[in-house]
Formats: sequence, structure tokens, C-alpha cells
Amino acid sequence: MSRVETKSALDFERSAPPEAQAGATVAVLLHGRGSDKHDLQGLRPHLPATWVLVTPQAPFPGAAWGYGGGGAWYRYREADEVWMDTLRESLSRLDTFLGELPGLLGLEPGRLVLGGFSQGGTVSLAYAITRPGSVAAALNFSGFLAAEIEVDETGAAPPATPLFWGHGLGDPAIPFALAEKGRNRLRRAGAKLLAQDYRIGHWIADEEVRDAVAMVEATG
Repeated sequence: MSRVETKSALDFERSAPPEAQAGATVAVLLHGRGSDKHDLQGLRPHLPATWVLVTPQAPFPGAAWGYGGGGAWYRYREADEVWMDTLRESLSRLDTFLGELPGLLGLEPGRLVLGGFSQGGTVSLAYAITRPGSVAAALNFSGFLAAEIEVDETGAAPPATPLFWGHGLGDPAIPFALAEKGRNRLRRAGAKLLAQDYRIGHWIADEEVRDAVAMVEATG
């Protein structure tokens, strides 16, 4: 892993195999509330060796909202509600950042996967739904589907992006009932959703990452 100093839309860390070339799968993983760009680099050993892992830093200082010394992707209200102006800002910054990736990485990504933990998972779902087809898959580890993100629950316009949603049955931070609420919205919308449950709390299980990778690889 190497630290990258950059003037891009978001500061970030990356890890890549020395032989990474154009067409490589690039996984952009977003950290949770109060954490930072280093955190999800810890998943590197559980990802395919050929993948490039990019972990950006959230644009808002978490301390301003009482979230600790790391960053935040949005300001939280309650349950599955957020301050939408802050979420929109992060989505906009991600638009720019993902567009910059070829230059930042020195290669043209092949499959682009967006995912994250907790707040990062919430943002990944929001991005994939509001920008259909922009990423090959979205991976939500213990986040929620923000109530402010509209989905057509008639099933007339299913979300185009394959979605993975892993959640802990004993999650005290984002309760499992909230996960099921969001999943059911997506099911009614006709989303390509793989929902997997784990006997964990608010963290990412090794088998969860394996399940997410398997879904991505199955999408081709």
C-alpha cells in the first residue's frame, strides 16, 4: 500500500499489483462515519490479487457533527434519514473522483465497483441508484438505503446496477430491521439484489467480502 498525495476531488489511498494494466477491476471502497481513507485498505487480503483497491477520504470532517476525528459522507438525522444536501455533495464529489481515476491510477479501469461500510455503504447504494449503469456493481456492507433516495417501487423501472447488501443480524448501529426495510424497497423496485445475513454486529465479516466478490465476478 502506498500513500498518494493528490489534488483530486477526494484524497485517497490505493493498493495495486505491480502488473496492473488497463482493464483491471477497480474497487472503490468508502469508509464509515468517523473513520478515514486507511481503514478499508485492511480488506486488501480478501480481494482478488488482480484488483486495484482505492479508498477515498470522505469530504466532511466528522468532528463538526460529533462523529470523531475522521471523516463523514453525510450528516445523519435518524433511522434511515439523512441531511440530503450533505449526501448530494458527497455524490457530486464522487462523480468527479471516479472520472479522475484513469489519470490518478495511470490506467483505464475495466470493471468499476463501488462499495463501502456503514455510511460508505449508504453512499454506494445512493450512487448506484441515482446514477444507473455508472458502476458495474455496488457493495453495501452494513449501510442503509436512505429514505430520501427515490426508487420506483412499482417495478416499472428497476435499478440497473447489481447490488450486494451484507448485514449483521446483531448490528446495534444500523439495526437489521432497518436493513430489511431498505432491502424490501429494492425488491419491490425489481433491483438485482443479493442480500446476505451474518451472525455479526456492526463490522465486515471475511465471508461477507468473499460473497460480495463472488457476486461481482458472476456479473462478468
